[in-house]
Amino acid sequence: MKNIEIEARSFISEKDYQRLRTKFNKEAKFLNSINEETVYFKGAKGDLRLRKNDKEAFIIFKGGKIHDDFREEIEIKLPKKDFPKFFDLFKKMSFENEIHWFRKRRIYKWEDAKVFLDDTKGYGYIIELEKIGRIGEEDAIHKQLENKLKSLGIKITPKKIFEEKFKYYKNNWRKILKL
Repeated sequence: MKNIEIEARSFISEKDYQRLRTKFNKEAKFLNSINEETVYFKGAKGDLRLRKNDKEAFIIFKGGKIHDDFREEIEIKLPKKDFPKFFDLFKKMSFENEIHWFRKRRIYKWEDAKVFLDDTKGYGYIIELEKIGRIGEEDAIHKQLENKLKSLGIKITPKKIFEEKFKYYKNNWRKILKL
């Protein structure tokens, strides 16, 4: 059976971001803090991304629709120095640079889930809980992750809000980032 990524996420305030960072620094295993640059490309079926962080780079394909609670994911690691070459390759293959993101991400292992605390430039603060599961387990695992968010005092952001904010960012990212 295929493994799939199962997520529950929510926008949070800067105050909640700081509160959760303090909590996880005390109660979870800190895994990493990274600065990421991610490019989404238009023209692919699914979601094609090129990402680099402080140490490495990746080509990422996610099936399904953005903000789905569970999606198939294929990730290919590549040397960070090759990020510009792959960016150029995708452009030459007629994949248009659809969105550009810059975020600071803190990663924790908390109980049986990975926690991502994100500060995304021009987009906001987000908490994401993630587990890898198998087809058939998606709903049960997603419910567990939502309950974990609620136990942290986080109100679940409706998908409609994520979609609206994403659409706004997608249409305005060059202006927002001053690119």
